[in-house]
Parts: sequence; C-alpha cells; structure tokens
Amino acid sequence: MKDAEAIYRTPLSAAGGLAVTGSGRQHARRAVTDRKLPSFAVVLVERGQGWLETAATGRMSLTGPALFWLFPNRVHSYGPDEGGWDERWALFEGSFTRDFVRLRIIAERHPVVALHHLDEVVRLFGKLHADLLDDTNLGQASAALMLHRIIISAARQASGAADRRQERLDMADIVETLRRRAMQPLDLAAFAAEHGMSPATLRRRFTLETGLPPKAFQLRARMDHAKQLLATTDEKIETVAAMVGLDDPFYFSRVFHEREGCSPREFRARYPRV
Repeated sequence: MKDAEAIYRTPLSAAGGLAVTGSGRQHARRAVTDRKLPSFAVVLVERGQGWLETAATGRMSLTGPALFWLFPNRVHSYGPDEGGWDERWALFEGSFTRDFVRLRIIAERHPVVALHHLDEVVRLFGKLHADLLDDTNLGQASAALMLHRIIISAARQASGAADRRQERLDMADIVETLRRRAMQPLDLAAFAAEHGMSPATLRRRFTLETGLPPKAFQLRARMDHAKQLLATTDEKIETVAAMVGLDDPFYFSRVFHEREGCSPREFRARYPRV
C-alpha cells in the first residue's frame, strides 16, 4: 500500500441520517493506544495480524482480512504485530447509527467481523474515499451510501449469509409466510419453532432480511392493508380494524395515527374513491 492518506469532512447540517466525516488508508506499523473518538469508526484490515482491546471485549487477537467497529467516547487500543498491516478506515455519525446498534448490526461486544469477500468491501471503501474527496453535497451523500453498504456487507458476512444462498432463499420463504399471515395473531415462539429455529435466531435473521423485526413487519403489513381498505372501500373504521386483525378500533386508530401522521378518517378523506 502507498503512503498513508486521509481526509476529514464536517458533515452537512442536514445530513442527520448517516454522514462520513473522515476516511483514509495506510500501512500501519504502530499501535493506537488508549484513544477515544467523538464518532463511530470502522477499520478494515486487508492483510496482517494484530490485536484489538476495548473495555467491552478485553484484548483479542485479529487476523486480516477483517474489520472492526469502534464506538464513540469509548477507550480503545489496537495495532499490528511486528510486520504491520494494511488498513483502511472511515469515521461516521448520524441518527442511523442508533438503529444499527439497536438491531445489533454493529455490536460493541462483538466488534470484529472476519471477511470472506474482501474484494467487495475494499471496493466500497475505495468508492467511499473517492466520494469524500469530491467535496460536494452529492459526494458526501454517496460516501454515506457506501458506508451503509459496508455496514450491510459486514453484517451479512458476520451472519454467514454471503456464503449460504440456500438460507437466504429459506428466509425469503419465511418472510412471505409471515406476510400472508399478517392479519392473524403472531406467536413468535411457535412461528420460530415451525421453521426450526429459536425466536432469537428468527428475529435476528428476519431483521437482516427485511430491516424490521417480525412483529414490526407484521404491523407494517397490517397498516398497509388498512390503507388499501380505507382508500378502496366504504367499510366502517371499526370494520377495517377487525379486518386487519385489530379488534379494538381505538387502538387501531392510535397506531394508525402514530405511523401515518393522520387518523384513518383523515387518510380516507385524502384518497376519495373514484
């Protein structure tokens, strides 16, 4: 790898979802010790060996190709063995990071991801860096998109999804099954057992596949069907609620308003039947 290079950007005030604030690459020979960062970071080790130490994990060995996540305002240390390692890195922040953590797509207790498809991740890091060099709104937006793709690629490789095409096909069938049954009550434990896995495993794999946990996915499907009924039929609000599996019309109206920003009656008025 050629001489170290790095670039830092101040995120746009409007870029609240995900913003890349720095990126670079180098052949590292020295360790980073007892450092805190104000933002999240991802470090890609293309080749080489070394170690990572955080309060959440203790000291752990690391062999490339792999990447690891660093969390804001957490003391961390890491570095290569005597031979050094080739690394790329990116700094990022934004409200989307809360969702990544909540969904355990990035996890402080499991920060290291062994990579089976290095070329894909290197390509994404390269595009991210090039986008950040392009100091424009479009360049920063594209860099954020590349970072998002790095996160998803790492999550898929961590779960083994990239190497298990059949599992992805099976998961697609499970998603479709829940979509068909969305208007029926969901017993998650029974549904998971029906598909030969624990509720925790089903929830994790379902969330990776769809971006939503099973019950949130079911609720979205119910609300989508409710909108269809409101816009295309004259059924009473309480009847629509029952038809989407919510027998309490007051609860239905409250959930609908929380999700859509208006009541079922107001939604119907916006889309009068032809």
